[in-house]
Amino acid sequence: MINSKVAVIVVNWKKYDITSNCIESILNSTNSNFKIILVDNESDNKKVKNFMYKNEIEIIQNKKNEGFSKANNIGIDYALKNNYDYTLLINNDTIVEKNLIEVLLKTAQAKSFSAVQPLILNYNDKEIWNAGGDINYFFGNFITRKKLVNSLNSSHDFTEWFTGCCCLFSTKIFKEIGKLDERFFAYYEDADMSLRLKKNNYKIGFTSKTFIYHHESLSSNVNDSKHGRLNPFVHYLNIKNHIILLRKHKDLFNSYGIVFFQFFKILAYSIYFIFRLRFFKLKMVYKGLRDSLTMKI
Repeated sequence: MINSKVAVIVVNWKKYDITSNCIESILNSTNSNFKIILVDNESDNKKVKNFMYKNEIEIIQNKKNEGFSKANNIGIDYALKNNYDYTLLINNDTIVEKNLIEVLLKTAQAKSFSAVQPLILNYNDKEIWNAGGDINYFFGNFITRKKLVNSLNSSHDFTEWFTGCCCLFSTKIFKEIGKLDERFFAYYEDADMSLRLKKNNYKIGFTSKTFIYHHESLSSNVNDSKHGRLNPFVHYLNIKNHIILLRKHKDLFNSYGIVFFQFFKILAYSIYFIFRLRFFKLKMVYKGLRDSLTMKI
């Protein structure tokens, strides 16, 4: 099964230079039995033509920005239709090691993982950005491991949740538990999928034998004097999607703990944005809260 067919799904939204670097690193992989499915949101016909020169790339163009979850689902549909054994979801703002696909396949098959995530390093300082994660079921928050603990210094181990930045799946999983929930336009779709895997007794693996470099927050940064570093829409999505996730999987969490945590989280946001005079961001936080409570689950 090491020669399994792999669909590598990369979503692009107006970051053609960054996406090109990611794709070039994937094309240098030691494993050659893969096809890159480039899903181009709000596609620019002139710029996307630069990716049409390789047989290893299938381009799917969307007329508008469909969001991270729906765009990946379009790629997953392609993988299902064309009978790919595995599907690798990977952010376009990453650079991969040559052995990434090969090691992820070996790890998944050796331990019967339905999903497996590599070590992820920050591109700029080469520090650990994500080494798997843990879930606090009392407060309902998702904790990112920032270092390799002893049990993870071996070739592979478990993680309670994977990051959508990079994860390999057995494609048949999407038939059994569904694809990404498109109500999560972006953010927390990975946590939701992790919980669905958990509820269906599937294992999520982690390996430190391969890694990728990640340019953090390239798509969400604005860096202006009015709004600060992060786009206000990011705060909206983070508030809304976290609460939607907790409502959707309320059977897994302590209701008192999550209300306590969310109250102080939103209070902290409010104090900070008022102090910094960022009232539009404050408005987006409360819009996220309102929408999370009124959305039908």
